[in-house]
Amino acid sequence: MLTKKASLSLFLLLTLFLGGCGKPQIKSIGPNSTILAFGDSLTSGFGVRTNESYPYLLEELIGCEVINSGISGEDTKAGLERLAGELQKHTPDLVVLCFGGNDMLRKQPTAQTISNLRKMIHSIQESGADIILLGVPKPSLILSVPDFYEKLADEHKIPYEGDILKKVLSSASLKSDQIHPNEKGYKLIAESVYQLIKDSEL
Repeated sequence: MLTKKASLSLFLLLTLFLGGCGKPQIKSIGPNSTILAFGDSLTSGFGVRTNESYPYLLEELIGCEVINSGISGEDTKAGLERLAGELQKHTPDLVVLCFGGNDMLRKQPTAQTISNLRKMIHSIQESGADIILLGVPKPSLILSVPDFYEKLADEHKIPYEGDILKKVLSSASLKSDQIHPNEKGYKLIAESVYQLIKDSEL
């Protein structure tokens, strides 16, 4: 029989172990899976050829179908209106959500952007698909990703990548213009999303 001290030690060890296992997870992705890359120009691959966009490169890395559902210039309101049709059409296993840049460029209310993203996340989860969220930096001389992306990810317990777009868009050598990556930048995004998927799989 365990002593009171030993029982306390075991409890603390279990707490630490379970806490480490608490990161958001997604179902394993296999050759028959479908990934929907849903977003704006950062997803569509503005500034590069089709085979240099991050969804195309992600498909090569992960070995399953990755659908590029990015529309240049789209904000979260338009994305929300389009989402249901894309989910119904493609029935994805996983959605990579990357939106908000155009909202910030057009100085739309932050509360509206958050609300639209939250509704997108709800719709994706209700469809049965898993979701990964990418944080988009706010345009400025020194780029930073708004806190609401991480808060939304925590709220909905979904995997989140908040560094890669900031890293790419902060480097002139990784951009085709002021707000879009070049082929090297999109390659880094694809590799980062791939790694997040692998790290988050059950």
